[in-house]
Amino acid sequence: FGTPAGAPRLGADATREPAGTSHFVVVDARGNAVSMTTTVESLFGSGRMAGGFFLNNQLTDSSLVPTAADGTPAANAVAAGKRPRSSMSPVIVLDREGRLVGALGSPGGSSILAYNAKALIGALGWGLPLQEAFDLPNLVAKGDGFGADTEGFPSAVRDGMAARGVVLRPNTTETSGLHGGLWRDGRWDGAADTRREGVARTQ
Repeated sequence: FGTPAGAPRLGADATREPAGTSHFVVVDARGNAVSMTTTVESLFGSGRMAGGFFLNNQLTDSSLVPTAADGTPAANAVAAGKRPRSSMSPVIVLDREGRLVGALGSPGGSSILAYNAKALIGALGWGLPLQEAFDLPNLVAKGDGFGADTEGFPSAVRDGMAARGVVLRPNTTETSGLHGGLWRDGRWDGAADTRREGVARTQ
């Protein structure tokens, strides 16, 4: 801390650090699709690309302590040639013939996988319109903890789960921001999560 002798005077740091993640899906008239999660910590990371990938601007997806207290190396320590752990999982859905039938994804930190799974089960497994699938309450199980949109679950469901030892607590991670579309009945069924900003536009 402080200013070392001989250090140049610098202005205030103006680095733009928007919070959170965003996701978008685009499908053109020819059936080309992009499902893109737009963060590598900050939006588009460092803003620099190498080999077709945006470079991270932080190392928070890696262990900042290289060893445990007993000296055991951390599995996720920063090192050359390693990939940081990440829950980003933009989804492209293909049918059995390899044709595009959908694309979706979400921000949400380590809960992204649960948000995507909920949407896919609701839309593909239960046949819900995509907006209804996105609007289902979230439930994120991590170890023995269960974070949820607690008020979105009927009290009977919450009581039944509690009786089985599953106590729903408010979600402590970023909320979902699902965005995507499914090809149904000759048209795109587009949707955007109402928990965040975003819209779906189809033609």
